[in-house]
Amino acid sequence: MNACGLGYQDVRAAGERIAGVVRPVVLAPGGERTWFALEFLQHTGTFKARGAWNFLAARRAAGSLPAAGVAIASGGNAGLAAAWAAAAAGVPATVFTPTTAPEVKVARLRALGAEVRQVGTEYAEAADACAQFVAAHGALASHAYDHPLIAAGAGTLVGEILAARPSVTTLVVAVGGGGLLAGVAAAAAEHGLTVVGVEPEHCRALHAALAAGRVVDVPVASVAADSLGARRVSADALWWARQPHVRSVLVPDQAIVEARGRLWREHRLAVEHAAAAALAGAPQPPPDGEVCVVLCGANTDPADLTG
Repeated sequence: MNACGLGYQDVRAAGERIAGVVRPVVLAPGGERTWFALEFLQHTGTFKARGAWNFLAARRAAGSLPAAGVAIASGGNAGLAAAWAAAAAGVPATVFTPTTAPEVKVARLRALGAEVRQVGTEYAEAADACAQFVAAHGALASHAYDHPLIAAGAGTLVGEILAARPSVTTLVVAVGGGGLLAGVAAAAAEHGLTVVGVEPEHCRALHAALAAGRVVDVPVASVAADSLGARRVSADALWWARQPHVRSVLVPDQAIVEARGRLWREHRLAVEHAAAAALAGAPQPPPDGEVCVVLCGANTDPADLTG
């Protein structure tokens, strides 16, 4: 165990809980010594299903999954995953989203059987409303990213990537609140891999925390803010980001838009801007290794993809 409370043993336990429930990640060639992890093929369209199922399965095993079900504040993707996991577990899901959440995600939430409550224009406002609901109704509070069980579930990607491609040495992930980064970094440390965490220039919660030496609030304004627009990263994400095998980079919105367009034109992959952010910040493969870019989600309207 390490000082942050999230270690490889948590990822390993998550792997056992989600086995046979989530879809194993598929890898596709993305260029010379570069691979894409097509995690947008996961249940509900993002990696978030891993953490959502790990969270509920662990709570159910501990006897702490209430009849009131689960409640979560989410810009969309974490809510979708929570709704899917709750339906599979046979309990209700109440999802609080900002009013700015993409309609495609809100519609899918309702299709999964979740009760959707739209509050405010930013994640923080939806989170406050969710906390009030939990206090009033006794639902189990989940989180879009800031929980060890959620992050550990995301980290199960690493073992699957290495099983498919043992020569991968660098993993690239987009960073919002840092759940994916924390889980991936915890697993990567066990396997001696480098991790690159990519944020939009104007959604830099991790970058700001690293500069300040502590978790801080930041403004959010990016084309990828619907998925990466967390005001602050988790303490676990910050702890792991400070380890020597992890690097944090920033990319401008224009690079994200261009990467998303390139994924469509060259690979016929329709992904959301958060997934494209990872590609926008991906480094050149090292001479003695390979890069794997995690394409984390595809809950997007493809109408603006042309060519």
